[in-house]
Amino acid sequence: MNFPHRFFITGTDTDVGKTVVSSMLTVGLQAAYWKPIQSGLEPLTDTEYVQKVTQLDDSHFHPERFCLTEPLSPHAAAAIDGVEIDLTDFQLPTSAKPYLVVEGAGGLMVPLNAHEYIIDLIKQLELPVCLVARSSLGTINHTLLSIAQLRRYQIPILGVILNGEKNPSNRAAIAHYGRVPILGELEPLPEINPITLKNAFEHLTCCH
Repeated sequence: MNFPHRFFITGTDTDVGKTVVSSMLTVGLQAAYWKPIQSGLEPLTDTEYVQKVTQLDDSHFHPERFCLTEPLSPHAAAAIDGVEIDLTDFQLPTSAKPYLVVEGAGGLMVPLNAHEYIIDLIKQLELPVCLVARSSLGTINHTLLSIAQLRRYQIPILGVILNGEKNPSNRAAIAHYGRVPILGELEPLPEINPITLKNAFEHLTCCH
């Protein structure tokens, strides 16, 4: 798989494994990582987590544009913190690294403010999308809905990474009905560290 130099990681839902996949791609590509909006600071922000598990130095990480206190949808967390999120607040960071991995918050239709969503941020940044989905029951519906919405917005889709135990039936259904490449399957890792992440990346790229 030849990844573009800049791309956006989004998920079909929250807790589908976006941050672990982002960590794998960041260490595998020796990329820069940027989380534009962080909701919730404990126990670690996503940027802190990615830096911890990849053990990459500070030059690989860009600060969040918004770092919100509560682990809620950005629109709700921003209201609690007394800030307002606007698309004009975001500009892609410049980096000397060969790749930039941008990780979203939640799914595509997570609200940023009264009238805009994560998908509007992706459109504003003009980035193609790598969609992270669960491999388990229920993933077909969530994934096909996300694919349909990306196409409605005319956002390029690089493909889908399935996270979890392998499920050949779900993989085949998403590829067939979604008409998208399956970029790979990330099975549960015994530990999450630079070695296991690099091995998972190499398996992903060699077996695609």
